[in-house]
Amino acid sequence: MRISRNTPLPPTTLVAEFAMQKFVPVKESIFPEAVARRVFRLVRDEMSAVEEEYARQVQSNIQVVNYLGDYLRASGGKRVRPALLILSNYAAGGDGSNDSVIRLATVMEMLHTATLVHDDIIDNANLRRSRPSVNAKFGNHAAVLMGDWLYMSAFETSLRERSLQILDILTTLTRKMTEGELLQLSMLGRSDISEAEYFDILRRKTAYLFSACGEIGAILGRSDELRQKALRDYGMNLGISFQLADDLLDFTSDARALGKAAGADLTEGKLTLPLIILRERVPSIRIEIEQVMESGEYGGPARANIDEALKSHGIVDEVRDLAYDFAAKAGKNLDVLPESEYRTALGDIPYFVIERNR
Repeated sequence: MRISRNTPLPPTTLVAEFAMQKFVPVKESIFPEAVARRVFRLVRDEMSAVEEEYARQVQSNIQVVNYLGDYLRASGGKRVRPALLILSNYAAGGDGSNDSVIRLATVMEMLHTATLVHDDIIDNANLRRSRPSVNAKFGNHAAVLMGDWLYMSAFETSLRERSLQILDILTTLTRKMTEGELLQLSMLGRSDISEAEYFDILRRKTAYLFSACGEIGAILGRSDELRQKALRDYGMNLGISFQLADDLLDFTSDARALGKAAGADLTEGKLTLPLIILRERVPSIRIEIEQVMESGEYGGPARANIDEALKSHGIVDEVRDLAYDFAAKAGKNLDVLPESEYRTALGDIPYFVIERNR
């Protein structure tokens, strides 16, 4: 079943709670914030423990490492990935506040941060979360080494669990993320990328990390294979939904909300799903797409033509509806879990990631 923003959501979601309590409908811009508050309040103490563990993990007897680590940690972020691991652990019957869960949740955030540091070097990005990126502020050499240090520190921490199953997931995940970067690098500047190629890169670069968070949370909760698979698949569908929404933000949000330049993907030579669909519907738009890629500037007549074409062909809504399709699949994956407030929170997260504005 295809659902959209105007379709009633499952009864476990926040939308249903608004309806049952006869709340006055809220603006879409408020809805994701309400979901985020509700979800993160549920694991507030655990997320505080993750922040403390993160601060501890990025400490070193090398002063420059401390400085760079503090800079990265202070940049914040949504911390969706560690929250997902903790919620998955609770939903699978575990104790999400124990040391192993907090450590592994921190590992996932460190891996994510490492990929962002390396991404910014590859993309020559100057901003990340409204602050100068590490490469822009400290140079590419320091950024490469700091990204590597974060990867190795994350694996050093994960070794303490003495779990070959978890290490296997993390090594596979890291390999897939690296493959995704290499595949994307090989396709930079290409206006003929296919949907299949796009989704292959998306899964490797983004969705496998979400999937690993769900699966590791279940493993630490000592759940059976059925629940482990359910949370692994949930994470994969959530990750796809997340990235589709992220790609839309590149066209629908602004630099102030995004914390980086709008249209950055296209100026960096990356073709995302909205433009792949547009190129198939309006072959002549390829000229404007290639102009933006070559100039590195998303403005002027080319931007106006692209924005108008996306709007007139309903492609933004089409891609958003596709994100909702994957959100629905993620919700269905949770059916094997027992009813709990943590399962409910997992069911709410996909709608938060789709309707967020940054």
